[in-house]
Amino acid sequence: MMKRRPSEHASHSADRPSRPPHRREMPRRESAPRVPKRSLAELLQQRPLSPLPDDRMPVIEVRAPTLHPFLYRKRLGQFPSSAMPGDWVKLMVARDVFGWGLFNPHAEIAVRLLQPGPKQPDDEWWAAKCRSAVSLRRDLLKLDEVTNAYRVIHAEADGLSGLIVDKFGECLVIEAYTIGMYQRAEAIADVLAPLCDTQHVILRCAPASDLHEGFTADTTGSDNAPVKVTVQEFGTKFKIDFTGGHKTGFYCDQRENRQRFASLCAGRSVLDACCYTGGFSIQALRLGNAGEVTGVELDDAAMQMARENARLNHVKAQFVQADAFAYLRDMLRNGKQYEAIVLDPPKLIRTREETSEAKRKYFDLNRLACQLATPRAIIMTCSCSGLLSGDEFMRLVFAAAHDVGRTVQLLVKGGASPDHPIGHQCPETEYLKTLLLRVE
Repeated sequence: MMKRRPSEHASHSADRPSRPPHRREMPRRESAPRVPKRSLAELLQQRPLSPLPDDRMPVIEVRAPTLHPFLYRKRLGQFPSSAMPGDWVKLMVARDVFGWGLFNPHAEIAVRLLQPGPKQPDDEWWAAKCRSAVSLRRDLLKLDEVTNAYRVIHAEADGLSGLIVDKFGECLVIEAYTIGMYQRAEAIADVLAPLCDTQHVILRCAPASDLHEGFTADTTGSDNAPVKVTVQEFGTKFKIDFTGGHKTGFYCDQRENRQRFASLCAGRSVLDACCYTGGFSIQALRLGNAGEVTGVELDDAAMQMARENARLNHVKAQFVQADAFAYLRDMLRNGKQYEAIVLDPPKLIRTREETSEAKRKYFDLNRLACQLATPRAIIMTCSCSGLLSGDEFMRLVFAAAHDVGRTVQLLVKGGASPDHPIGHQCPETEYLKTLLLRVE
């Protein structure tokens, strides 16, 4: 079992998922589901990957069979009293074994289906899943030739629902979205580390895990795990702060989009709205030889990191701490225009109840960008809201352009980098939508 230590610095909150606090029990919201019978410390104890041979496997009836990895409680029969959060369960349809999954009675998605069919997963099953995921990135995509920062396991798309793993140099960052995956994170790291040539592990639970899964945990790291690392992408260097980064510390999903956008920026004035730690801004300068770049970011820690990244790469960009909507309105009043614009806002739709308001925000942001664009400018506009379909996002963007009398040409309709594949049984894995436009 890997010896772990708590990380050393506190985190900050952010619109996109941010790093949780460190090893201490957190105050819980009244609406969060409570975990009976086990204390939080017991709940967070690490477990082996597979059930022991003498385990008595809890059995749950599946009333509405589906091969989607999310099995909501309404699809299931009664939960056996012996089944605890994180347990493996056997799933039955009538007298037939439907599959095997990890269980949490306090989550709306009560079972994450990992293996359909009668064969029970074992340690080799886990090892094969990890080998396949790593081989995709290293052998097929050959990502090590262009970067040392990429996604190693993309949850359902790699057959491991509830688990995200990113590689940053010699560090693996594991983000567990379910209690079952959290309890097996160290064992998973032991399998992945030799496959990925990594020396350190950072473990964190996903944002809002207290509400969705009934647990929370502090970010921890293996012995001597660094607080910060420097990675490279197409030769450009970026620092990652594990104590305060969004998601797992860096947006690997925008890698190819940053490169493509930069290739069109030679000599252009660039506005990077919601620039986070400066990915698009710095690549526009270093790879694209942009004329001038302004990055806008509300989060102070992210903005400071963007400035540090610019110095690291010996490029000059102006970074402004401001709300993107307010800044764009100010520039519009001042008569400012740009020849290239990036819109990469944080996740605006976290629940279905937020959909209407978020659509209005996407419309307003793109409407402002179209007004700030010079004739023949390019706009890269993005949405990482999984609850907004690609077609609907495109309609919103086109409507925003039409509303201010601008004509746009769609050059590229894209998404996340290929190390973030889409699982055919889980369309939710297609979350990032990008549109590259030319504005008339």
